[in-house]
Amino acid sequence: MDFTPFCQSPPELGNQYAEDRALRSLLRRVLPEDARRVVEPELMHLGALAGGDLYRMQLEDRRAEPVLTPWDAWGNRIDRIEVSPLWKRAERLSAELGLVATAHERKLGGLSRVHQFALVYLFGPSTDVYACPLAMTDGAARTLVESGHPALNARAVPRLTSRDPETFWTSGQWMTESTGGSDVGRSETRAVCVDGTWRLWGRKWFTSATTSQVALTLARPEGNGPGGKGLALFYLEPRDAEGRLQDIVVHRLKDKLGTRKVPTAELSLHGTPAIPVAGLDHGVRAITPMLNVTRTWNTVMAAAGMRRAVALARDYARRRVAFQAPLSHKPLHVDTLAWMAAESEAALHIAFRVAHLLGRADAGEAAPGERVLARLLTPIAKLVTGKQAVAVASEALECFGGAGFVEDTGLPMLLRDAQVLPIWEGTTNVLSLDTLRAFGGGGEVVEALEQHMAGVIEGVLDPTLRALAERARGAVRHACAWVEEASRSGDAHVESGARRFSMTLGRALGLLWLADHAGWSLREEHDGRARLAALRFARSPFDLIEDAPGEDMGALAREEPEPA
Repeated sequence: MDFTPFCQSPPELGNQYAEDRALRSLLRRVLPEDARRVVEPELMHLGALAGGDLYRMQLEDRRAEPVLTPWDAWGNRIDRIEVSPLWKRAERLSAELGLVATAHERKLGGLSRVHQFALVYLFGPSTDVYACPLAMTDGAARTLVESGHPALNARAVPRLTSRDPETFWTSGQWMTESTGGSDVGRSETRAVCVDGTWRLWGRKWFTSATTSQVALTLARPEGNGPGGKGLALFYLEPRDAEGRLQDIVVHRLKDKLGTRKVPTAELSLHGTPAIPVAGLDHGVRAITPMLNVTRTWNTVMAAAGMRRAVALARDYARRRVAFQAPLSHKPLHVDTLAWMAAESEAALHIAFRVAHLLGRADAGEAAPGERVLARLLTPIAKLVTGKQAVAVASEALECFGGAGFVEDTGLPMLLRDAQVLPIWEGTTNVLSLDTLRAFGGGGEVVEALEQHMAGVIEGVLDPTLRALAERARGAVRHACAWVEEASRSGDAHVESGARRFSMTLGRALGLLWLADHAGWSLREEHDGRARLAALRFARSPFDLIEDAPGEDMGALAREEPEPA
């Protein structure tokens, strides 16, 4: 008697632009009609690639990881790093599609970043975190342009922003040392000028995308004092014209939880030639333009990762039958998917608000209030969406049951790669403190927030959505008032609540922007799905402020012994 066991069909992806209602709606609203007609064909093309060839290659390429070969057959030190086939294809595609170039060409003026990040949003989830070197390349190009260094602008910037795969360069970011990640002021790498050439000595603990053609790094010029002020930002090209490493030894590739396709190395510099980018001090200040760009990339990639998790979980819910019905017909599972979709949609609006502000600043179109908002919102957007991405990815794996825990489905990668998003480019705590610095004494920041919120709420006509927008404004006001009150209790109290303050601002503004767009979609598209997303998002906590001074948690955190 023949017996054919049941085999569950896996989830599938379609055109990731055509099937993304939220992204298409956002672009329909933000981009002028003539601009949208120009960019939509390339978005449709990339959406088909992302849900088709690239996604299939990603699954087939799952076990391929970077390989370091320290020596050749004859004992010569070569430190050659071979990347995966998908990464090689992604490098060419990213140049051809202009994933970096689009922002720097500025064909759409202040909307060029929206155009760029729409492409990145589609490209990123199917290319094994190739967005990592692209983010650093974009940030390096902006940093070099702002430095005004003639030689570096002539040599490197055209290559970093090229659309030709044969001339396109990517950039690494070699900041982290064993002395600390975010505390870069403790960097030990030394810079010495030898016969007119600056040379670097030191060990870099994490160097992301080590196969890039150039890198920006920090080092302390000989004779400079301690701390970040004594550091300088340097540009280097790791290999010479013949492909030989320039006084660099790669010790090992990092064995990481996620982003395993990214060649992240630990290496030493032994007199590596380098060029100062912007003087011989205040190097930490000099990397600020890069951080603004890379943190925005991180935010967009968090939103994109959530969208991919939702797309796979939705498709699987239609295919998976349990207890005589598809999961998509089970009320509890539907509510779970709705929560994931609402978080994803809020992240989309957070990401593209920040991207739009960055683009307006790039093009010199940002008003003073917009520049103030951009300084505040860039770290907030990164920290909020990074946390959202991990939570949504974790829930997505659970939607698949045991299959979500099995590597050969490709699903665990969603969670492993999401986990880096709250870490690199500044952890949640580091960015919360940066948010406090951006907030300062309140003053112009509160004024900019109030003007922005008032302008948004004025356009929300639906009574239910307007009530949500008012709740969001109330939470923002609550957070701002808390900072002013907490500051009277001392810096320690303010710092201990910095994460709750930042998360409240981020999630409340996410709700505000969701409600705003939902109202527009109801009027212009006669579509109520964005309204449902706003309603569902509002059911999750977004005002995390505690009015009363908190208890001192030092004993709990440090397990201090009880007094005798």
